[in-house]
Amino acid sequence: MNFKVATWVECVHCARKYDIGELRYNCDCGGILDVRRDLSAIDGQALKQTWENRWGMKRGAMSSGVWRYKELILDLPDDRIITRQEGNTRMYDAGLAGKYAGLKNFLLKHEGENPTGSFKDRGMTCGTTAAMMYHATSVACASTGNTSASMASYAAVSGLKSIIFIPEGKIAYGKLAQALAFGGKTLQIEGNFDDAMSLVQDVCRELNIYLLNSINPFRIEGQKAIGFEILQQLDWEVPDWFVIPGGNLGNNSALSKGLEELYALGIINKIPRIAVIQASGSAPLYKMWKNKTPFEAVKNPETIATAIKIGNPVSWEKTLRGLEWCNGVVEEVSEQEIMDAKAMVDAAGIGAEPASCCSVAGAKKLVDAGVIDPEAKVVGILTGNVLKDPDAVIGYHKNELANKGIVGTYANRPVIIKPTVDAVKKALGR
Repeated sequence: MNFKVATWVECVHCARKYDIGELRYNCDCGGILDVRRDLSAIDGQALKQTWENRWGMKRGAMSSGVWRYKELILDLPDDRIITRQEGNTRMYDAGLAGKYAGLKNFLLKHEGENPTGSFKDRGMTCGTTAAMMYHATSVACASTGNTSASMASYAAVSGLKSIIFIPEGKIAYGKLAQALAFGGKTLQIEGNFDDAMSLVQDVCRELNIYLLNSINPFRIEGQKAIGFEILQQLDWEVPDWFVIPGGNLGNNSALSKGLEELYALGIINKIPRIAVIQASGSAPLYKMWKNKTPFEAVKNPETIATAIKIGNPVSWEKTLRGLEWCNGVVEEVSEQEIMDAKAMVDAAGIGAEPASCCSVAGAKKLVDAGVIDPEAKVVGILTGNVLKDPDAVIGYHKNELANKGIVGTYANRPVIIKPTVDAVKKALGR
């Protein structure tokens, strides 16, 4: 495969290099792979101007909030790109959620505004394009929801068959509905996400199906565009912090990788810090980070934030590399902290699924601990749409999550009344 700039894949663990034309997900040593390119062959300032010139394009591949940055994503001709014009998501003043977190300069980048309602579309447009590049006919993934919805959509757009492995009974219906609607062959397996992840790798190897979980290095390339787009929206003024939820850890790995490339090219001249936030019942990275112990998977992860209910994240090595580069931190938040933060994000009129709101819960915890200065410029990333997990929303506001140890602290309970004006007056306190 010919690219304008020398491009290859490289092992995160041992740094062995492989030709990008060779389809593989792992190094011979077992490590996961990165897409790498010769940055010395790129003029950073000219590239930045190219991206500025593409801003606001109305049609075609370059109108995508991923492919606008294709030189650092996957530099292919436009007619070989599979896109739904993903990205171009808005960034909001956190409002009430910012006050809750104790931050004066808090912005929320809402990746739930992507075509299928989550950040996964940024990685999937690139992963699906790579599948076509390798002449695949079928794609597969293990998923707790958002990945399956995204993959099924992009597979349908590109004419690929999609096979989805989900943990039985452990997926939000808002996400399962999308996977079924987009035509994905959905297989519910006994076990959790990590069991599904192990199985899908075996299946893809044996049946010659292209794997589209975040172990796929091209998925990470697409997700780098979240950081690129945030910085372009900020006119390249670098915030002090990025705060991001951590599940399979591909998203924060992509963020740090992209920022490192921009810094190497001189497009940015400051290194922001990254805070990765995990749910306490599904926090192998946090435990490793806090205790300074070797990585150990969580066997039975549990959290209401289903999108990050992952006990054995494949990208933990990439995450550690990125955190070391940016002097980042890892924090955990409880179920109560997640849902209370979600109530604040929703009440601000922005809205997001539970996993997204780890960004706000984590920012608050880090401000309270003195790690993040209340005056700091902080960007929190919301990863999924508020309608992805409506059961959690309704359960919180009806105060019906006691079985999960969650109280509806900021519950907005529905009120049942008789169909009379007097009943309405009473309900409204008039």
